[in-house]
Amino acid sequence: MLNHYETVFITTPVLSESQMKEAVEKFKKVLTDTGATIVHEENWGLRKLAYPIQKKSTGFYYLIEFESEGSLIEKLETEYRRDERIIRFLTVKLDKYGLEYAEKKRSKKTEETKNVKED
Repeated sequence: MLNHYETVFITTPVLSESQMKEAVEKFKKVLTDTGATIVHEENWGLRKLAYPIQKKSTGFYYLIEFESEGSLIEKLETEYRRDERIIRFLTVKLDKYGLEYAEKKRSKKTEETKNVKED
């Protein structure tokens, strides 16, 4: 049975734009190679951290929503730990309420994008 998951990771702020995209592609490839379906992804950009991590006060945030088997999570998190560009990560399983909220948030963003394009 496929479960819905959401993973957010923070990369070190010293990366260039191309290095950031390369890191994102690496983790998307890990997901798709093991049979996951990527539902949605968002680049949250450079943000200030709540507290310093590895003497850094900012980081690039990236969110990926996907569907997969539960066994994939261990592989994904092992890849996060091995990659020196990742300073923090969090993966959560979405229950029906979390899934509903994520879908509502996505549709709201889509509406905002349409309204901006129309103006």
